[in-house]
Amino acid sequence: MSQEQPQRPQAGDPIKYGDIFNVSGELTSKPVAPQDAELMQSAETTAFGQPQAGGPAEVMQSAARINERAGVVGRDDVNDIARDKGVTITGTEVPGGGVITETVAGQVVGQYVQVPVGQQTAAGVGNQGKITMGQALEAAIQTAGSKPVDQSDAAAVREAEVRATGSSVVIPGGFAASAQSAAAYNAGMIRDEDKIKLRDVLTGASGGLPAKEVTQEDAEGVQNAEKWHNIGFSTHPGATAARVNQQRVNV
Repeated sequence: MSQEQPQRPQAGDPIKYGDIFNVSGELTSKPVAPQDAELMQSAETTAFGQPQAGGPAEVMQSAARINERAGVVGRDDVNDIARDKGVTITGTEVPGGGVITETVAGQVVGQYVQVPVGQQTAAGVGNQGKITMGQALEAAIQTAGSKPVDQSDAAAVREAEVRATGSSVVIPGGFAASAQSAAAYNAGMIRDEDKIKLRDVLTGASGGLPAKEVTQEDAEGVQNAEKWHNIGFSTHPGATAARVNQQRVNV
């Protein structure tokens, strides 16, 4: 269910999509071409009014420039998979905001939660343009809701709940307890269709957790909790608050 981790390019090799993004299949081995980056820059400009600082377009442009200087791609080169399958930016509504997803050839290369500026939290306190831990967790349903819950997910949800509540005690019947129970149950199941999914344990998180704003420290803490409980030390894009929220904490 997880995607491949980016691989470090060897000296003399072109920078490929698999080196800079968590993608799989044919796209992984494709060198990043200048016109691919132009397509993403155009999409971001159309969607946001300008390319996003630190976003996929900027990352792709940097990789494409290096590849062009190395002579492995030309200025007018474009990958057929990017040209034929397209570069897209879509938005999905979630409680309190939306999930913005950027794709190349149907594969996610960028994703974050966006909250309208000036929007109040359920608690009615400031939090203007900021994302709560519950919102970030529930947003994961939009991108990884069908993923069976495992121990890395349970660790991430527990870390998120601890940071949201300020208490290290697992709440009976809470989201962390439910995720841990789901992970234990799933460990005994063979078929994915028989396993409990993330959507089953994260639904309602936006309203069920205190409206604690997500900081960069929170995002890193949740991501690390997931990583250290996952064989291979990889994370599932979109599966935790960290992965959904790490690129855009303040909008």
